[in-house]
Amino acid sequence: MATLKGKTLFITGASRGIGKAIGLRAAADGANVVVVAKTAEPHPKLEGTAFTAVEDFEKAGGKGLACITDIRYEDQVQAAVEETVKKFGGIDILVNNASAISLTGTLQTDMKRYDLMNGINARGTFMTSKLCLPHLLKASNPHILNISPPLAMEARWFAGHVAYTMAKYGMSLCVLGMAEEFREEGVAVNAIWPETVIATAAVRNLLGGQTMVDQGRTPQIMADAAYAILTRDSRQCTGNFFIDSEVLKQEGVTNLDKYSVVPGAKLLQDFFLPEGFKGTV
Repeated sequence: MATLKGKTLFITGASRGIGKAIGLRAAADGANVVVVAKTAEPHPKLEGTAFTAVEDFEKAGGKGLACITDIRYEDQVQAAVEETVKKFGGIDILVNNASAISLTGTLQTDMKRYDLMNGINARGTFMTSKLCLPHLLKASNPHILNISPPLAMEARWFAGHVAYTMAKYGMSLCVLGMAEEFREEGVAVNAIWPETVIATAAVRNLLGGQTMVDQGRTPQIMADAAYAILTRDSRQCTGNFFIDSEVLKQEGVTNLDKYSVVPGAKLLQDFFLPEGFKGTV
């Protein structure tokens, strides 16, 4: 059976939500999980910090390291990489999860917000990958996994929030290019995206509130799907734009009811799914 025992995962934005869920799933195997996040102190509207996440990873059976990092800044990311390698001896897996969102139109998007989204999503993903790759290239089964959508180049996904879509698709373009660039070296580069809304702080606080959360699935579905990808042979699994429910179907999981926030509720599909996508909703 494939396992992440002893593997070192470098996860951006792992103090809560999807990133933390992926870390917890890996920690249950006995993995080392590095929390690369900005939250050092408790936030009035957000659960957890980088340090409480580490505590949870260690309770789950793994080892943790908190690196307080803003991934817009190269020196901070480089310091986090160096601290990780010093503590755990290398990096096996990078999960580019950190993201900023603002679903605003062109006239309503100020340039500070534009720069934030592009700085974290597109630039941050590229830079973190660049700085981790020298260590990933030394790993036995190296993976980069971006939490980003399939490249469905349809106007409907741009028209209402072109700045956000550009930034988010920047993460997916990293997959498209880096998967091919590092194919021969055996570094897997993939993306995973949820079929439905996922119950995260961003959805609750910035998008649709508790009503939208109640029409979604828990972060655990993304964690279980990510785990299935990250335990695959990196030389045989690269350049894919996975959807969480489809990955689990490949693993033989057909009943996804346990992931619903509200059992039996009608689920709401997420953004960016390709035209004609037939999922479980």
